[in-house]
Amino acid sequence: MNCSKIEKILERFPEDEILKVDGFDAAIIGIEINTMRLIYSSSRCIEILCQQMNHEESVEFFNFNVLGAYVGELTPIFCEDNL
Repeated sequence: MNCSKIEKILERFPEDEILKVDGFDAAIIGIEINTMRLIYSSSRCIEILCQQMNHEESVEFFNFNVLGAYVGELTPIFCEDNL
């Protein structure tokens, strides 16, 4: 069975509270072990959004609605990986 990254993380850390961003499971690249915060690829998040809107709209939506959202200590980390 080919498990997704989130499935592997949840399986490895079943007792930990892990906050994820709906719709972006394919953009998960790992977890920060000290804080148990998921790490997402920013470029993959934008690629996912581009399936629903153009690139410029995707970047704007991502920056405002995803990067700009703080939901507490477990707010996921977004890695700028398209340098």
